[in-house]
Amino acid sequence: MISGIQHFIFCPRQWALIHIEQIWEDNVRTFNGHKFHKKVDDPYIFEKRGEIIISRSLPLISHKLSVKGISDCVEFHMRNDNLGAKLVGRNGSYDVIPIEYKVGDIKKDDSDISQLCIQAICLEEMFDTTIEKGYLYYGKLRRRVEVNFTNELRENIKELVEKMRYYFDNGVTPKARYKKQCINCSLYDICLPKLNCSYSKVKNYIDSYVEDI
Repeated sequence: MISGIQHFIFCPRQWALIHIEQIWEDNVRTFNGHKFHKKVDDPYIFEKRGEIIISRSLPLISHKLSVKGISDCVEFHMRNDNLGAKLVGRNGSYDVIPIEYKVGDIKKDDSDISQLCIQAICLEEMFDTTIEKGYLYYGKLRRRVEVNFTNELRENIKELVEKMRYYFDNGVTPKARYKKQCINCSLYDICLPKLNCSYSKVKNYIDSYVEDI
């Protein structure tokens, strides 16, 4: 799932608990996120503003990457030439602009921009076009932030998807690694990162002691 790349960047173990072991718990952060997306994710809301068509909850897929998901919002901006994407039942060509909505503020890691970029990769394949940029709308800032889809970002996403596929195909859940960000995770009480890390250290110590004997 496309949404998984954000979980994977935040924490590979969290991603595996959700997408491999099918475990999920809500906390204040995730509940606010669901509430924030309630209108955005309504597939029955259709808008047209001048020469801009707005589609919500558009299904996405990339056969090349073997990923799928749902977009928050995709805008189709009409062009003055025939070099853009073609839409069934409509004349002209369009620039395709993915937009992802986030309830909070800009993150320090690449999880948000990576999620947006992988959506763009899917849209490029679906509409046989090239997408150079998209936008992240942050609820706390109340504005859009432009994201350019560089070659470096695209290559990094391909590497991440390969790692995710390896874990998924082999049913592997990475070991816990306690970090400061763990306290904000809704799966903290299930993952028990401090306990699991302590267990691993003790086990490694015992194993090394037995080998010495």
